[in-house]
Amino acid sequence: MPLIRPSTDHDIAAITRIYAHHVLHGTGTFETTPPTEADMLTRRADVLSKGLPWLVLEDGGNVIGFAYGNWFKPRPAYRFSVEDSIYLAPEAAGKGLGRALLAELLAKLQAGGVRKVMAVIGDSSNAGSVGVHAALGFERVGVVKSCGWKFDRWLDIVLMEKSLGEGDSTRPE
Repeated sequence: MPLIRPSTDHDIAAITRIYAHHVLHGTGTFETTPPTEADMLTRRADVLSKGLPWLVLEDGGNVIGFAYGNWFKPRPAYRFSVEDSIYLAPEAAGKGLGRALLAELLAKLQAGGVRKVMAVIGDSSNAGSVGVHAALGFERVGVVKSCGWKFDRWLDIVLMEKSLGEGDSTRPE
């Protein structure tokens, strides 16, 4: 049974490998050059320094996925809104593991006081990411057409949102 847990520095090699696969072969990220392990360590440290979660999905001692939330925008008014990121190793796709990982991330974000989660999904034909977000209650709020250029073609982004906890029904503390 796969385990979802907070990431550690020891997970960086696997996280970097998983993300590099998506950079080089997928359209879920618009990065075109895979970041180094040092880059990913810095990115993770930045997320954690904000009190936000960075989780990994481990199976048999191997990290096969990761997910985290980072502030949607740096300005103070956005302090209750995050953008989620979730990536699985190719062998982990299509088994319901992304849904479990995203559900745990949402629970951690809500427990931390986050009220709104945005998914900015690369490629409007990214059925896996759109589907896992929709399955967990995200609503599609728009498409930005042809805003990314990767693999010699224009790519859209799909914007989805989900309210957590009491959402916008009450004043935050």
